Amino acid sequence: MTRPVDHPSPNHGTRRAAIDMLVLHYTGMANAADALARLCDPAAEVSAHYLVEEDGTVHALVPEERRAWHAGLSMWQGAGDVNSRSVGIELVNPGHEFGYRPFPEIQLVALIDLASGVLARHSIPPWNVVGHSDVAPVRKHDPGELFPWHLLKGHGIGLWPFTGDEQADPADTVEMLARYGYDTGIPEAAIAAFQRHFRPQRVDGIADAETAGRARRLLDAVGGCAARQASPSWSP
Repeated sequence: MTRPVDHPSPNHGTRRAAIDMLVLHYTGMANAADALARLCDPAAEVSAHYLVEEDGTVHALVPEERRAWHAGLSMWQGAGDVNSRSVGIELVNPGHEFGYRPFPEIQLVALIDLASGVLARHSIPPWNVVGHSDVAPVRKHDPGELFPWHLLKGHGIGLWPFTGDEQADPADTVEMLARYGYDTGIPEAAIAAFQRHFRPQRVDGIADAETAGRARRLLDAVGGCAARQASPSWSP
């Protein structure tokens, strides 16, 4: 395990809820230095708990017991203030604006190590390991369609319950996404966010049979809402 480099950010506050989420981001800036400077700039009023560089270096910015300012206006499972209930990890990547590219293996190894530690310290169920776009589908696209969620699932982080070409009625898609946790106020945005996470081969915001099938399979894997409420320590 690599020890994080302490790089304190002044941008944090008091939590208003217990930690039950892990939110992953990309920085969406030209380079790591610019991202680190912004996350530590009081005038920017943004931060995260950790920043992981492409070479695997991990910076500790905000103590986990404090509320970092990474999710912004967001919602999950009908509740706002995602910042209060989450740990936020930023991955250095230029993002869609500056030249989105795959995440290097060494960066992902560092992330898996870091995220495993976060999950060991807090009661975070796998369905609450999400991307920024999952909790803010109208505003955000990160960590994006190149992020390998299936790789994290192989290390016990999050969910990737798909084993085949499941299909379901597209008319049920929005209702299923709402049950899982998405804000479906703008249905196309919620569908696109779900696709970025769970069907990255085609992100178009259209509820087709494959998207619906994956949503159905996901809900089946966790037993729907009842499993989330009854068993925070559930594991697949």
